[in-house]
Amino acid sequence: MRTTAVRLALTVCSALAATTAMAVPAEATVFHQEISVRSDAHITPDGRITLSGTYSCEAASPVGAVQIRATVIQDSVRVTMGAGDTVCDGHQHPWRAQSKPGRTWGVQGGAARAVAQLQEIHFGGGMLPRSVDTVAEDARDITVHDRRR
Repeated sequence: MRTTAVRLALTVCSALAATTAMAVPAEATVFHQEISVRSDAHITPDGRITLSGTYSCEAASPVGAVQIRATVIQDSVRVTMGAGDTVCDGHQHPWRAQSKPGRTWGVQGGAARAVAQLQEIHFGGGMLPRSVDTVAEDARDITVHDRRR
């Protein structure tokens, strides 16, 4: 039950982070964190966009959680997706984010931009997030490989 509630809270937080810039006190963030995104993305035969890379982070504050948010930008199209659970133990880990099937929203093979963000979510009293802080980011030009053909 708790895992489901945490996943729901992370989903809500991702939606809030996509639409709102929130301020967080400096003392509330984790330190020694990194994220990188690979220089290519893939569109699978079923229409999923996949981005990947590596990250490392230390434990989030006791009232927080860490998530990865990845975005592919091509022309005026933005596809944002989460990368699942994170392990914040100070070691480097791989991550992979994938959109839902058929959710490319017009992204095609060719040049694009990718942004990967390591975000710390701070909870107040309850399951709704109080704020989201981007603690590490990597943005780069990438190549999208379309495997739908």
